[in-house]
Amino acid sequence: MAVTASPPATLPPAAPSRTGAAAVTAALVLLLAALAVVDITQGTAAVGAPEVWKALTGRAEPGDASVVIASRLPRMAAGLLVGAVLGMAGAALQAVSRNVLASPDTLAVNAGSYLALGLATVTGVSLPLLASSGVAFAGGLAAAAVVLGLSGLGTGTVRLVLAGSALMLGLTAVTESLLLLFPQQTEGLYRWNQGSIAQNGFDGVLQMAPLAVIGLVGLLLVGRRLDALALGEDAARGLGVPVRATRVTVVALAALLSAAAVTLAGPIGFVGLCAPALVRPLARRFRAYSRARAGIPVAGLAGAVLVLGSDVLLRAVVPADVAVAVPTGVATSLVGALFLVVMAARVRDAAGGAGTAAAADRLRIRSRAVFLTTTAVLVAVLVGVTITAVLLGDSKLLLGDVLNWAQGRAGRTVGFVLDTRVPRVLAALCAGAALALAGTLVQAVTRNPLAEPAILGVSGGAALGAVLLVTTVASAGPWSVAGAAFAGAAASSLIVFGLAARDGFRQNRLVLVGFGVATGSAAVIGLLIVLTDPFNATKALTWLSGSTYGRNLTDVVPLAIVLAVAGLAAVVRRTELDLVSLDEDTPRLLGLDLARGRLGFLVLSVLLAATAVAAAGTIGFVGLVAPHAARALVGRRHVRVVPVAVLLGAALVCVADLLGRTVIAPAQLGAGLMTAVIGTPYFLHLLVRTRR
Repeated sequence: MAVTASPPATLPPAAPSRTGAAAVTAALVLLLAALAVVDITQGTAAVGAPEVWKALTGRAEPGDASVVIASRLPRMAAGLLVGAVLGMAGAALQAVSRNVLASPDTLAVNAGSYLALGLATVTGVSLPLLASSGVAFAGGLAAAAVVLGLSGLGTGTVRLVLAGSALMLGLTAVTESLLLLFPQQTEGLYRWNQGSIAQNGFDGVLQMAPLAVIGLVGLLLVGRRLDALALGEDAARGLGVPVRATRVTVVALAALLSAAAVTLAGPIGFVGLCAPALVRPLARRFRAYSRARAGIPVAGLAGAVLVLGSDVLLRAVVPADVAVAVPTGVATSLVGALFLVVMAARVRDAAGGAGTAAAADRLRIRSRAVFLTTTAVLVAVLVGVTITAVLLGDSKLLLGDVLNWAQGRAGRTVGFVLDTRVPRVLAALCAGAALALAGTLVQAVTRNPLAEPAILGVSGGAALGAVLLVTTVASAGPWSVAGAAFAGAAASSLIVFGLAARDGFRQNRLVLVGFGVATGSAAVIGLLIVLTDPFNATKALTWLSGSTYGRNLTDVVPLAIVLAVAGLAAVVRRTELDLVSLDEDTPRLLGLDLARGRLGFLVLSVLLAATAVAAAGTIGFVGLVAPHAARALVGRRHVRVVPVAVLLGAALVCVADLLGRTVIAPAQLGAGLMTAVIGTPYFLHLLVRTRR
């Protein structure tokens, strides 16, 4: 967002502008004060406004005074502090990157802090609050540096969101692995990650307040340099501004502010994105807000209004005994997800990465011999991986044991092991193949090589539907889970593809809407897990990690049927798939109904993703890695891409599942966590390749 110098003729209206800006600032302060007053009157205890006033004036009963002084006032103060620092951090990041979607969430700052604190927690070392803030600061700063380095500064909104969301998925996968491997040491860390401003006393607020002051003062000191950067790098250098040093300083200060908020209340989602967006229209009306020294503090006020307003609204709408268990971060994440979806409709697309990659794909031609050789090698690899996965596990078997089991002559122990292991292997194979085929179809229809069910929110919607059923219906069967997953995937797909279909599935709109839907789904899933009983929470977390644990043959049947039907349809309609992936005009010139063809392929991809999620949990990046690798190996014709991608996806998930249950046996990690660890570097590598 560039700020241009005003001509001399416009200088006289500056005084009214300052007066108006001061009036708006005063209105924000009054609104914040009103929300703070309301907030301290809300809670589970029967302590209303009269009792609060008595407690503040020292005339209340000891019990009422304890509630107000030890709980409600610290909660209100934490809301003010957290909202203010996140709003300022978001405004600073957007100013330094000149990107309206830069925030602690989209830059994976929160995910980096989450992982850093998770690593510190599993060591068993009890850290004081300031030391925890230092750990969170280091993790968040490292994540922000990676995302900004990969996405580039000022190169478009979509690249930053893609880099941030990919890194966030990878870091979160590692952290969730720690939660599953060290449940006792990390007890409560998942609930903390949902973000809550509830406090027990003022100690945390008082320790984090100096960090907030340091961050604010630092940003104010570099405010003039930020204003110069808004004019462009060349103009800033012409004014004598050290561009690189300024960027490093601002990112470090923003990470410090985010770390203070994360340490105090956990990740409070999307305040750093929404607060500057609320101030931006004011900056266009009042010139004072367009300058960093005024805009950043006002963004802090807007952030505090968002956090306290969400807390007040939540407690006003939801019963008090339920509201106390609902993290504030869930409410702000839902608001942020809606904001992203709305904003996606207004963001212009940027040419570059997708088109460049698509053009490269169109030029890639492979011979029939290469295709046959590649397919034969992949079939051999898949057979070898499948046999290895059946033989290895917490107990090792021989090939003769498998043959005896297949003939019904195995012993009780061997029979029990294979009865539980073979369905897991089949679930991994089918899920990998289905996700690879779904990714192939989505990338062809949208002509976006970075499209993938997990990135676009389809897998998140499926996960939400399945988790909702798993945590509310104890006796849910495989067909009902598959149906719930499909319902969630269908709802999310209607939002994502419906809003992105305008102007032909533009890259920015598709990715931003998908990211918003995925974020909203994750927030609701976190809410369900936090509110449910511990047993269901563990079950849901295990399932969300992409685990095949406890699967039986009946769980695989729906997925196998959908995979067979979708695979056959993709092969039969391979020519239409090739034409749809070319451009808008060629299919129409040949008499194809482009809209109907797209809809059919998208429905197949949603069915594949939903049934894969129902059978094996959420497994990310397979739908991205397998189609890319297939096109690199055999070219872009879908008659070749489809079988090769299916083989690659099946082998990838089977290997991930095998590693997850053998490397650290008897402990296990879900295949989804393993593919996220593998897929994140590959996805970021693709972003680097298409950076030009």
